[in-house]
Amino acid sequence: MEKVAQRCIVCEMEQNDGIAICEQFICQRCEQEMVNTDVQDEKYPFFIHQMRRIWLRKDA
Repeated sequence: MEKVAQRCIVCEMEQNDGIAICEQFICQRCEQEMVNTDVQDEKYPFFIHQMRRIWLRKDA
């Protein structure tokens, strides 16, 4: 079965592999980068902002 590309809510790129959270797609690369990012890293707030978009879309 062929996987259909989906748009990642973090990087906004079309990807085939990843996870779905509340029906929103996160590509495998972004998932790995997020779980390996320390809270002191300058990119951490960006990930938090992007993840909040999941809840905003869910409540819309």
